[in-house]
Amino acid sequence: MIAQINPNYIKTRPTKALTRLMSYALFEGRPVTTKGRWINPLVFALLKTVSKNNRKYKPVEKPIFILGTGRSGTTILGIVLSMHREVGYLNEPKAVWHLIHPNEDIIGNYSQGDAKYRLTAEDVTDKMRQRAVQMFGAYLTATCSKRLVDKYPELIFRVDFVRALFPDARFIFLVRNGWDTCHSIATWSKRLGVQVNGKKHDWWGIHDRKWQILVEQLVKTDLIFSGIADEVKHFERHLDRAAVEWILTMQEGLRLMQTSSDCIHLIRFEDLTSDPDRILAALCDFCELPTDNTFQEYARQTLHPVPARKPFDIHPKIAPIFHDIMGKLRYNS
Repeated sequence: MIAQINPNYIKTRPTKALTRLMSYALFEGRPVTTKGRWINPLVFALLKTVSKNNRKYKPVEKPIFILGTGRSGTTILGIVLSMHREVGYLNEPKAVWHLIHPNEDIIGNYSQGDAKYRLTAEDVTDKMRQRAVQMFGAYLTATCSKRLVDKYPELIFRVDFVRALFPDARFIFLVRNGWDTCHSIATWSKRLGVQVNGKKHDWWGIHDRKWQILVEQLVKTDLIFSGIADEVKHFERHLDRAAVEWILTMQEGLRLMQTSSDCIHLIRFEDLTSDPDRILAALCDFCELPTDNTFQEYARQTLHPVPARKPFDIHPKIAPIFHDIMGKLRYNS
């Protein structure tokens, strides 16, 4: 399915399908685990041109960023929001973010240089602000959109960085039952992981690049992993690694709910899929998006409850931490 477009998406609002194709082809870039990477030089040439010219594009007002753990429903939420008449939706536009900050690439999609999992306001420069405003403004102009929605789950560790670029940004913190999220990550990595030139490309980056950065920069600096970080570093099973990423991400989101409650809105995936009318009404109110009946009807047709996955034999070293976070999120672990 190209750009997450299906027949119902095209039927509901044909112009939105064109917008998604434009987003996919010209702005998002192709990650290392996907096909069509031949287009990346064209994408980067376009984005570099846009970022350096002096043309005035549409202002980027109150951009909306979807955060959370990957495989927790962030994509389907983004696709549903993309149907709103005012929204232009970018699905993990890592090419754009790589040009904004050259050390943000934890996967190794475009660079094998040093990378930072966490970025702060202190990492922002005036040139970065200019690039961000130009590239996202050009996207809004090209797609005739008023509001930007950017789904990039790892930005949860970069909220202060994003706010330094866009002070009026809104953030959606999507949470999902840990068992379901971890199962989905493990399945994705096994299904789509490949060997390229003797190196493994999967959820954990090129040759475990993402996993190594996550351990060194997040696990080893977090007190909840005190005394077990060296053991966590040697986790090999996808499910256990996924549990570590889920713990770190959920803990970061809960902290943000306390420190930045004015700009972050929590949604439970299970509530979103069982009661989309209520959840999306509250979300649109938070994001200051007007009522759109077509968008609401598309959400009803698209969002459905997903059967829960069974618990797995989580590694005993992290099991107490995992269950504690599940409790804080009101899930029965």
